[in-house]
Amino acid sequence: MDSSYAVGDLRVSDAEREPVIQRLQDAYAEGRLDEDEFDMRVQLAITAKTRNDLAAVTRDLEPVRKAHVAQVAQRETGEDRMLAAAAHAVAVPTLFVGPLVLMLVSGKRSEYVRRQAAEAVNFQLTLLLLTIVTFGVGGVVYAVAWVLSAVAAVFALTGQTFRYPWILRLVK
Repeated sequence: MDSSYAVGDLRVSDAEREPVIQRLQDAYAEGRLDEDEFDMRVQLAITAKTRNDLAAVTRDLEPVRKAHVAQVAQRETGEDRMLAAAAHAVAVPTLFVGPLVLMLVSGKRSEYVRRQAAEAVNFQLTLLLLTIVTFGVGGVVYAVAWVLSAVAAVFALTGQTFRYPWILRLVK
């Protein structure tokens, strides 16, 4: 038996695939991958046979820097987190108007508040467009919107960034 295999030629296990798939999910949430590319790369990660195959899936993605993520979260003050949570929560009764006001007023002082308020505005605009396009039938989705807004508010309170899935990002 020949034992001269390079490390990259060794077969991978499911335990080695999981962090790669998690990194792909993070990259998708960050907007580094679109939906089609994300699906393709997850499929490649699931079917990867060797470590080289698995490494190729994330080779062009920036590695996760835990220290940088923790440092960014620490810079957000309690007031920033409360305003970001309010941007998500106020969207339930006011649609996109409340988060837009918070983004314009408090977004100049804090990048975190601006990002979270813009995310809430985009989510509410997407729901409004869906409701208009479906002649009101899409309004049923607003029940889900309340739950997602509450989840986003909790994320914002803890200083984490929340990105709503499947929305149009009209406001940057």
